Amino acid sequence: MGSNQTWISEVILLGFQVDPELEVFLFGFFLLFYSLTLMGNGVILGLICLDSRLHTPMYFFLSNLAIIDISYASSTVPKMLANLIMQKKTISFGPCILQTFLYLAFAVTECMSLVVMSYDRYVAICHPLYYSVIMSWRVCTVLAATCWVFSFLLALVHISLILRLPFCGPQKINHFFCQIISVFKLACADIKLNQIVLFVGSVLVLVGPLGLVLLSYARILAAILRIQSGEGRRKAFSTCSAHLCVVGLFFGSAIVMYLAPKSSHSQEQRKILSLFYSLFNPMLNPLIYSLRNAEVKSALRRFLEKKRSL
Repeated sequence: MGSNQTWISEVILLGFQVDPELEVFLFGFFLLFYSLTLMGNGVILGLICLDSRLHTPMYFFLSNLAIIDISYASSTVPKMLANLIMQKKTISFGPCILQTFLYLAFAVTECMSLVVMSYDRYVAICHPLYYSVIMSWRVCTVLAATCWVFSFLLALVHISLILRLPFCGPQKINHFFCQIISVFKLACADIKLNQIVLFVGSVLVLVGPLGLVLLSYARILAAILRIQSGEGRRKAFSTCSAHLCVVGLFFGSAIVMYLAPKSSHSQEQRKILSLFYSLFNPMLNPLIYSLRNAEVKSALRRFLEKKRSL
């Protein structure tokens, strides 16, 4: 870093810029959603750990997704909630950069994990006789670990490029957290390289993985249509439709956010999109999987019956 580099010590998060009375309402509303996110994903994790019937690759990846969703929401929502009820809506520059790093890392981890989950469903439906061999526990662990390592390394690349910039203001971020595009605006230097790397990274982790997911499900759909049993087709569609819902919600909002032309969405619309995939999506994931999954509902019933009998 150059000797003439200037650093700002703290950043003002402008948030939603609404009346104080509405801020109190939003605090309660978002707190409820965050609590449901923690509870829903926590229940999924607990059921998978406690019920031996769910100790399969599919539920291993689902538990990994639950950990990601809890981490993902927790990287931004607590600070957002604090700023809704505090007069001083600031964050120190160091924690701001850390928030950017963690948010990017968990977002990319979720993208990669959804691809791995679609591959798991592809193997289960298209190659059922070889499923236990292809999706061994060693392979599952390596796939999950690769998602985490790749994602944190990619986020580290972005943060390294951010930290080479001089930051001399403005000290205001028109967002409820330190979103990477908003952080770029704090720099008083050319950010073209950062923008190019962000665009390339977005294509790499959004368009590429989405293409792989769609390819997997095209093969899965063809295989399902060849199943003779109506019950077999129904069960296959049930497990796959839940995953497709999650994929559509996450990739759809993220692609609109990072790959759509800048002029196509106002800053307020971008805030709502960010809120959707940082809070609502992690909350909806366990609901989608539990409501659409008979095995998860059966595991929950067994757990509740066991608690009542004690």
